[in-house]
Amino acid sequence: MEPATSAPAPAPARLAPKEGRRPRDMIYSLLVLLVPIALVMVFWKVVLDGDKPLTRDPSSAIQSASREFTVAQPAGLSDDWYVQSANFQKTDTGATLRIGYVDPDADPILLVQSTVPAETLVPAEVGDEGKRTGTFRAGNRTWMTYTGRPGETAFIVTEQNRTIVLVGETKQKNMETLAAALS
Repeated sequence: MEPATSAPAPAPARLAPKEGRRPRDMIYSLLVLLVPIALVMVFWKVVLDGDKPLTRDPSSAIQSASREFTVAQPAGLSDDWYVQSANFQKTDTGATLRIGYVDPDADPILLVQSTVPAETLVPAEVGDEGKRTGTFRAGNRTWMTYTGRPGETAFIVTEQNRTIVLVGETKQKNMETLAAALS
């Protein structure tokens, strides 16, 4: 019997230089993906005002709180101020209205008005480590200024039937603007 000769293995098929993928093909593929994404982002930002913070109408919370105490409301703030949250809560110790604002620098400021005794309310809102740093006079109110939790500033005024607290991680100027706008 004659030994079987094995045929040499065929050489691997190679593509001609013009048949392979080029970097230009990858660029076209990326453009096909990025152009629609860019169009959607422009539509979201320009047409839908996607960069504006979400706002909330605080009128129902203010109306509920006004049954318990006189509510101080800001007047004359620019359009750069937004109400982000509003909540009214009544407990056995008193009634509390919390309105969260976003200032023109996009920093949060919380306005708290409450009939809860100040010795209970202030540590809860400002923190136990709060230290008095001075005063700020706006209109007929003299606000006590405090440092609060790390990075926070607080303005506090105690009146006969309520305590008003402003707490925020923002510039002193923005806190003063909101305090001065409260009527």
